[in-house]
Amino acid sequence: MSTGRPEGRAFSILSINTSKETGVPKTPVDRAVLREGHGIEGDAHAGEWHRQVSLLADEDIETMRGRGVELPPGIFAENLTTRGIDLARLGVGAHLRVGPALLEVTQIGKECHQGCAIRRAVGDCVMPRRGVFARVLVGGEIDRESRCRHDF
Repeated sequence: MSTGRPEGRAFSILSINTSKETGVPKTPVDRAVLREGHGIEGDAHAGEWHRQVSLLADEDIETMRGRGVELPPGIFAENLTTRGIDLARLGVGAHLRVGPALLEVTQIGKECHQGCAIRRAVGDCVMPRRGVFARVLVGGEIDRESRCRHDF
């Protein structure tokens, strides 16, 4: 059934990343369960708040590469490393469809904490300017092959 709204633009997930504790890089996983009103099951940042899932575009990470530090997926503690979407241009309230799940953007950027290892190593950190946070409106299991769309 058509809603009369455009389907949106496609993007992809390069990596799904989780951690059991905060303040550390996240580790890539093959799949994850996004739980409505909670975030990624088993991830330290999940919970009943507005920053349940974090996203960072690989294109933005690319701007940091070549500064003497290896930057694998999850190094900025992002849950989803994306490709093909300018996350920082999304507005608060924008919707992202990731497989069966639906996310709503709640925050663009964040304050960089004082102990940021990336900032200490290269003098800059992209997450505070280009990272995006979202809450889970509709849950579901996702993997790197999940079909992804956004509404601009």
